[in-house]
Amino acid sequence: MKFDFSSQKHHSIVELLEELTLLLSQPLIQVRRVKAHIFRGRCRSGSILQTYVGKSIRLLLSVYRNLNLVLLAEFSEPAAEALVNLSQNLELSTKMVSLDMITTTLDILYKSESGITRLLIMLLVNLTQFDVGITSLLQIGDEKIQGLYIKKLVRSFCTSSSEKEDVFEHIGSILVNISKIEAGRKFLLDPKNGLLKQIIRQSDSASPVRKKGVSGTIRNCCFEAENRLHNLLLTSEFLWPALLLPVAGKKASVFKDTSKMPLELARALSIERELVDDPEIRTQSLESLYMISLQDAGRRALWSVNGPRILQVGYEDEEDLKVMEAYEQIGSLLVQSGDIGETSAQIS
Repeated sequence: MKFDFSSQKHHSIVELLEELTLLLSQPLIQVRRVKAHIFRGRCRSGSILQTYVGKSIRLLLSVYRNLNLVLLAEFSEPAAEALVNLSQNLELSTKMVSLDMITTTLDILYKSESGITRLLIMLLVNLTQFDVGITSLLQIGDEKIQGLYIKKLVRSFCTSSSEKEDVFEHIGSILVNISKIEAGRKFLLDPKNGLLKQIIRQSDSASPVRKKGVSGTIRNCCFEAENRLHNLLLTSEFLWPALLLPVAGKKASVFKDTSKMPLELARALSIERELVDDPEIRTQSLESLYMISLQDAGRRALWSVNGPRILQVGYEDEEDLKVMEAYEQIGSLLVQSGDIGETSAQIS
């Protein structure tokens, strides 16, 4: 939902932050609430986010000092939405991180029932689009608490999917962001943390947002396949269904040898299925399989679950050109590796 700003005067970031600062000083709650809604509307204008950014930095400190008041008061929703919009700007987002706004946001998220959980998660998504925010969220540099925030977020992500309003579904986007850097991938892949297995199990969620978050996170983690393939394959029970079912097509297929195939995968393949609608998820699954298959042990593991034959069946149903290219990339790899015939799984 967006407001029509065609008849409104565009304000600079400086003016908007000044308004928010003044808003905090208003003695009457009713006045604060009204001003917060006006402020939210102005922050939805894309053009103002690109002006006077440099001059606005000093005002962020004033807002930050009162952030708990902003996000816990009755007018918290419009104020939080305004911060979400402002955090899309690289310079402002970087400054927010330097002011430790990630820590403050998480403290509010887990110490109160503010009613703006979804907006706080979206703020964290924006603040972790850049390396400085990812480093802050990972708590790199403090070994005693490193990764504590991520563990909390994963716990919330994996225990809230059955709720009527899925306020934590966008945590999947945060996980995609942190897995873009090596330190984030290492942390998620560390068997001692057990996080990747928890995340992968959300791949069968009904939420498209969750599905895409899980798919993107797995894909990013597969960039570590060369050095951490063992850690990936420790999750095989859930990894193969998460990667193969989106690209297995919709036909019911019964394999004669399913002894090494995860039960969930074998059952799902034996019945007709709806195709995964999002071509990006199908592409990411194929890219993940490709990176795993670049390793000899990875290819052997894929063969052991009849992966190449599953992909062949899925390719027959595919219509999206970009996804078809991803199928052909991994197919070419399997042929060139010289082990295309080492498994003779039959399908009926």
